[in-house]
Amino acid sequence: MRKILVVIDMQKDFIDGALGTEQAQAIVSRVVSKIREYPAEHVYATRDTHQENYLETAEGRHLPVVHCVEGTPGWELHPEVAAALGSAMIVNKPTFGSIVLADLLQEENDREELEIELVGLCTDICVVSNALLLKAAMPEIRICVDASCCAGVTPESHEAALVTMKMCQIVLDNH
Repeated sequence: MRKILVVIDMQKDFIDGALGTEQAQAIVSRVVSKIREYPAEHVYATRDTHQENYLETAEGRHLPVVHCVEGTPGWELHPEVAAALGSAMIVNKPTFGSIVLADLLQEENDREELEIELVGLCTDICVVSNALLLKAAMPEIRICVDASCCAGVTPESHEAALVTMKMCQIVLDNH
């Protein structure tokens, strides 16, 4: 069984930019340590990726804060995270969950059974979305989330997302 780490949206805008929080800043070093536990070829990372017309999109109308516009400093991965990722696979995603990521990991799981661990931001939006997509695509494999390496929009919504994932048979570590 091969263990895969998925690092969700550890980007400047979610850490110390347009949508940054103290909780997000607090997990950076733990996420970097977690990345270093895995060989680079066993690590995937996602980047929330929007375009200049973000405010005209459905998401932009519901969350009218421009963030993670491709090519801007806020779209970039946090420098410490980027350095730790090295040659890991990065998947740009235009919305909360990534079907591309789920397809890539399902193809890998077809070749060799996987165990998938997720960390990153935001627990209550993109982490939960990707965890549930992966669980739907591969219901028989172990999917876990390291709660100590995640942060939500608020501490309360972080906890609510963790409860939701647990109810959907996603294993919670460090919770």
